[in-house]
Amino acid sequence: MKVVFLQDVPNVAKAGEIKEVAAGYGRNFLIPRKLAALVSPQAMSQAETSIKTQAGTNEELVELAGQLEGKEVSLKAHAGAKERLYGSITSADIAAELESVTGLVVDKRKIELDEPIRQLGSYELTIRLGKDITPKIKVSVIEEEAPKEEEKAPRKAKKAEKKPAEEEKPEKETKAKKAKTTKKKETKATKEKKTAKKEEKAPKKTKRTTTKAKTTKKKEETA
Repeated sequence: MKVVFLQDVPNVAKAGEIKEVAAGYGRNFLIPRKLAALVSPQAMSQAETSIKTQAGTNEELVELAGQLEGKEVSLKAHAGAKERLYGSITSADIAAELESVTGLVVDKRKIELDEPIRQLGSYELTIRLGKDITPKIKVSVIEEEAPKEEEKAPRKAKKAEKKPAEEEKPEKETKAKKAKTTKKKETKATKEKKTAKKEEKAPKKTKRTTTKAKTTKKKEETA
C-alpha cells in the first residue's frame, strides 16, 4: 500500500513523504489516526498544507524553547527529617510556576519528570516540545518557613479570653443597682400605704371628739 504521510511519524517517515507500507499498518494505524492517506491529488495537497502548518508550529516551538532555555524557578514546600517533603512537587506544579514567573504556557505532559519530587534540592529538567526541541530548565525546591504571626496568635487569643470577664462586671453592677432601686421603690410604696391608712383613721377620731363635745355641752345646758 502506497501512502503519503501527513505528519511526521518517528522512525518511519516525515510529513510529505510517499512510502510503501504494509496494508494492515496503513489501514489500522496510519489512516485512522490521520498520520497518512492513500496517494491521490487531494492527499498530496493535504500533505503540503500539513507541512506548512507543522513548519509554522515548529517555528513557534523553537521560539518558546529559546525563552525557556536556562530558566530557573523556585517552589516552596514543607519538609521534615532528612529534607523529605511532606507532600510532593508534580509536573503540574512546575508548569504553573513557570507560567506565573515567566508568563510562558507549557503543557505539563511535555515536562520530563519520571516521578514527583519529594525532597528539597535543585533539579535540571528537560521540556520536550518537539522531536529535536528540548530546552532545559532548573527547578529549586526550598523549605517553606512557618510565619512568625502564627506563634503570636495564641497570646492574642488569651487576651481575648479575658475581655468577656471584664465585660461581665458592668452587667453585674447594673443588676445590683437595679435591685437596690427596686427595693427603695418598694419601701417607699409601703410607707405611702401606711401613711394613707393613718390618714383614713384620723377623721374618725375627730368625729368621736365632736360627739363628746356636744354631749358635754348638753349636760352643761341642762344643769
